[in-house]
Amino acid sequence: MDTRVPPRTHHRRLLITGAALALAAAAAVPRAAADDNKNVLTVAVSQSVDSLSPFLAQRLISTGVHRLMYDYLTNYDPGDGHAVPGLATAWKSSPDKLTWTYTIRKDSTWSDGKPATAEDAAWTFNKMMTDEGAATANGSFVGNFRKVTAPDPRTLVIELKKPQATMLALDVPIVPRHLWEKVDDFSKFNNDKQFPVVGNGPYILTDYKVDQYLKLKPNNDFWRGSPKFDELVFKYYKDLDAAVAALRKGEVSFVSGLTPAQATALGSAENIKVNDAPGRRFYALATNPGARARNGEKFGNGHPALLDPRVRRALFAATDRRAVVEKVFQGHAVEGEGYIPPRFDTYFWKPDSSRRIAYDPAEAARLLDQAGYRKNSAGKRVGKDGRPLDFRILCHATDPNDKAVGQYLQEWWGALGVGLKVDCLDNVSDPWLAGEYDLAFDGWSVNPDPDFVLSIHTCAALPATPKDTGATDNFICDKRFDELYAQQLAEYDAAKRADLVKQMQARLYDTGYMNVMAYPNAVEAYRTDQIASISTMPTAAGNIYGQDGYWSWWSAVPADSGSSDEGSAAGVVLGIVAGVVLLGGAGAFLVLRRRAGADDRE
Repeated sequence: MDTRVPPRTHHRRLLITGAALALAAAAAVPRAAADDNKNVLTVAVSQSVDSLSPFLAQRLISTGVHRLMYDYLTNYDPGDGHAVPGLATAWKSSPDKLTWTYTIRKDSTWSDGKPATAEDAAWTFNKMMTDEGAATANGSFVGNFRKVTAPDPRTLVIELKKPQATMLALDVPIVPRHLWEKVDDFSKFNNDKQFPVVGNGPYILTDYKVDQYLKLKPNNDFWRGSPKFDELVFKYYKDLDAAVAALRKGEVSFVSGLTPAQATALGSAENIKVNDAPGRRFYALATNPGARARNGEKFGNGHPALLDPRVRRALFAATDRRAVVEKVFQGHAVEGEGYIPPRFDTYFWKPDSSRRIAYDPAEAARLLDQAGYRKNSAGKRVGKDGRPLDFRILCHATDPNDKAVGQYLQEWWGALGVGLKVDCLDNVSDPWLAGEYDLAFDGWSVNPDPDFVLSIHTCAALPATPKDTGATDNFICDKRFDELYAQQLAEYDAAKRADLVKQMQARLYDTGYMNVMAYPNAVEAYRTDQIASISTMPTAAGNIYGQDGYWSWWSAVPADSGSSDEGSAAGVVLGIVAGVVLLGGAGAFLVLRRRAGADDRE
């Protein structure tokens, strides 16, 4: 997930394969300064890693680390998000858009010394096409692939079944074939037992302890240049207040996800800078539509009343989104409506007055009456069987917003005679994946290209069987949504594609399975006596944590380096962009990307 993944992330499979795999044994550990003189960039995180396998990971923390460990075919300019070179230096499409040819760079090597080639990329995609376990996290990207080949070490050719508008936004980490082909079971291997892990990104993962830390060192051979900090550490904090206290003491360099009160208090603190910018996330209520697998089997114990669209609409109308923004986020957010945040204005959608579900308790009561859930003498809504209408909602124990909104929902829905139990758990993934919930607080980091966050609501994203893990966010499977998804994926006309994406958001809104309450700002802070400068994305008024790329941690300059290098990362990227050759008919079409990964979910 991250979503947070949704603030959680879905992951049922976290077992380790028994196969002996030396993914890390030969990795060259980059030089660093002596331990007592190292410049260490420590980032406080609250989300647990779901998997360190790029084939399984969906949470924001995991996919963000993969962006540091592995190169992707393309990256995204921190200024406006358009495609720039990654492992591929150039690309072209055939006139019919069914064949895409990528030129693979000559100056990328794996950290064990072997060259990164087109064969690594072809093997990565083919494995996802032929192994359902390997397609868990990112299978939507290859579902339309017909054939992938590497005719030579510097040429990758992808043949499609039909045109695909995301060919410059394939957010798939390319892995070294010579190591990963030894994996026995991709649905179980988590890549977290041997370190350092072989990669070709700006950082090399050197150590990991569950719910404690991830440690990375610069890849001094990275083609774009080595990061400036000697070590990057993601340190786990279950409690956000503890993370903020650590920031004040200088024990960590950076904290994200600040509450309004924390941001206000840190704003006047010495040597601390607060970044408050429009975010790329949405914050929503997800309704269990009846968990099911692609083979047709149903599972879980979601409340059957929520299968009635009138009940879902009633809960929607009984939720005061404006109050969520004003009272919970205290203005550090925008009221939610469509699925894509307003930061991505090309795809942003909002319902017109005739479609909009406003906060209207009277209308909510009418809908519940109509659905057959009337109040008894005690003021409690009951069904025809006499059972009270009580729901459960999954809440992330580490997220203060979930707890605060949960209390408001209990108040608003309680006035209607509807009961609500707020289940705040350290691990929401297990009940979520098992379909053992009624509602859940949900959220995803949306990318410039919306394909991925749309794909997680398609029927194809459902798990193959109840025992498997799918890429679905919330078990939604809607024929009309799937039709629109297929149309937008094949549409190269930017305006037409944007219209299709807006129709998909309208469909999600109308079905009532997703109630987007807010688009939270990115509210984060860092120590200026540890970090002299760091790049946001977008460059103007953007976020630092959870970017569509590795720009923040790659660009960060230590405070004692003697130079802030302000804006240097953007300058480097722009210089590279100027040299990109877009060949053939693809030249005018710049596709933006999806996740933060993937996110992501967070």
